[in-house]
Amino acid sequence: MSASLSRDAASRYNLPAMDHTDPWRSVAETLLGAPTLTPLEVARESGTDPDEARRLWRALGFPPVADDERIFTPSDVAILREVRAVLEVDVASREDLLQITRVIGQALARVADAQVTASATRLEHALRERGADALDANAIAERVAQLAPRLEQFLAYVWRRHLLASLRSRAARPAEGDRALAVGFADLVGFTSLSQALEPRELAVAVDRFEAIAYEHVPEHGGRVVKTIGDEVMFAAEDGVAAAEIALSLADAYHREKNLPGVRVGLAWGPVLSWEGDLYGPTVNLASRLVNLAHANSVLVSDAMGATLQGAPGFELLHLRAVRLQGIGRARSWVLRRAR
Repeated sequence: MSASLSRDAASRYNLPAMDHTDPWRSVAETLLGAPTLTPLEVARESGTDPDEARRLWRALGFPPVADDERIFTPSDVAILREVRAVLEVDVASREDLLQITRVIGQALARVADAQVTASATRLEHALRERGADALDANAIAERVAQLAPRLEQFLAYVWRRHLLASLRSRAARPAEGDRALAVGFADLVGFTSLSQALEPRELAVAVDRFEAIAYEHVPEHGGRVVKTIGDEVMFAAEDGVAAAEIALSLADAYHREKNLPGVRVGLAWGPVLSWEGDLYGPTVNLASRLVNLAHANSVLVSDAMGATLQGAPGFELLHLRAVRLQGIGRARSWVLRRAR
């Protein structure tokens, strides 16, 4: 692969040809424009208070920038003008804007890291097939520059789709304080031992497969993957029967997977607080505690969850004695199985 962005590729994607000597500066200019402005100049040209601009920068997750450091571009000026316009017409408060900025920063940092990692992994694989040893940094930069315009369109589309889904979900439920959900955690059994036994590349494949199974089964039954945390996936559903089906299907799917250990699943029902795309409250804490009590390839549900499933066809519940859970107190639970 060429170490610089070819003229054909540059023309196809409407990008400048890449500088051989400094690929990262070339990518930066491709994505954002030439870095010619300091933080204070950006604030002045956009009409934004410098402290306000710094707060937004930190909310995105970036480190502080010295007042005389020239890393900003006209793109930064343009986006700050848009932010100022939003505040001036009172569409959102400063607190709301900072909250949304934090969420966007966290989400897109993961997207960017995944994109760069995927590009580097693919290029490394191609190099190994040709018998080469080293991965040229220019090659990663070239690939990222080629994909960026297409991915930008895709991100905008996905955001609009999720925005529509969130609006529909909000319209269909009662006030936030009265919201009750089924919240579940699926935790890989023996992940610590697995991670020590596998090479980094093999471990990455295992983690990717773990996440892929969750995204296959949770939405299929009407649930939502809230987040993945290493060897654990958190999911939620507005219907108890759907949540039970999700929990059992996850246990079955991971049990069938040859290259992964089984999972244990904890599931609870009750009021939750939805905030910045995550869920909080006693129901979440209970589900998290229950998953630690469950055996491999089994599902443990809270007493309230068990009550919602009483009489539901296709399920079988085995009552367990109450146990004391840290930070929660004594709690009764049920083992959930498919009806025999």
